[in-house]
Amino acid sequence: MTQWPSVKAKKLLSALISIGWSIKRQSGSHRTLSRPGYQDFVFAFHDAEEISPRMLARIAKHTGLQSDDL
Repeated sequence: MTQWPSVKAKKLLSALISIGWSIKRQSGSHRTLSRPGYQDFVFAFHDAEEISPRMLARIAKHTGLQSDDL
């Protein structure tokens, strides 16, 4: 069992911004996020899209996101 809930992409993006990520550039629904100390991360989800717990775990590995940040 995973600790991650499923969330909307809009909520996930605002959680990433709250922990220090910023939007570097955007092309359509693809947003490139940057944060000092991390490689750039491409956030390629529409705002209303539901993000699964498995995908959240993968995103967390690359971004430093914690389950309580959501």
